[in-house]
Amino acid sequence: MSRATGSDSFTNVFARALQGHACVVEGLGDGLQQVPVHLWSRAADRSDAALLDHCDGPTLDIGCGPGRMTQGLAERGHVALGIDVVHEAVRQTRDRGVPALVRDVFDALPGEGRWRSVLLADGNVGIGGDPAVLLARLRQVLDPRGRVVVDVAPPGVPLRSVWASLVCEGVRSKPFRWAVVGVDDIGALARAAGFGTLECHEHDGRWCAVLTEAA
Repeated sequence: MSRATGSDSFTNVFARALQGHACVVEGLGDGLQQVPVHLWSRAADRSDAALLDHCDGPTLDIGCGPGRMTQGLAERGHVALGIDVVHEAVRQTRDRGVPALVRDVFDALPGEGRWRSVLLADGNVGIGGDPAVLLARLRQVLDPRGRVVVDVAPPGVPLRSVWASLVCEGVRSKPFRWAVVGVDDIGALARAAGFGTLECHEHDGRWCAVLTEAA
């Protein structure tokens, strides 16, 4: 799997993974890690539901992948929109009957300044490799009364920013920046981004943080 004979963009390689081809990621830790597309492609489960419980009102699902969380939000009655840079992810999300757009979070987004919740599931707080910059960007997207709901790694996992690559069927993606953020470090990152309130929750071993403005 790691003996790649060709290279391609991240979006093209990840699209192949979403189509069911085995894919690993290099650079996030020791050795290779399987990309769990099969988990992202199913319906939202009990663990996901616990995360969705923290979303309030119209919610933007960033890095929606194949759309299980966007669908879960819509089934709860939320106005929900998924965004992803990968066309195949957006197609699969739309196939679930929920809205999604091909967008980069750092580009102009629909409804900026009016979203009541922004969801960063499945480690997507790592997008771009600089979580403080990403969280500061999300303050521009949120309604001032809004919140960011963040999937984070459990206690003891250190903050790190790396160059990673996907490898799928002999093709390696171009390197991309990614960060790993645990519950131990999310508070400092939230303060650096200008958030004033932080709550951390644990649900059956899965940790999340809810970030809001100061009261």
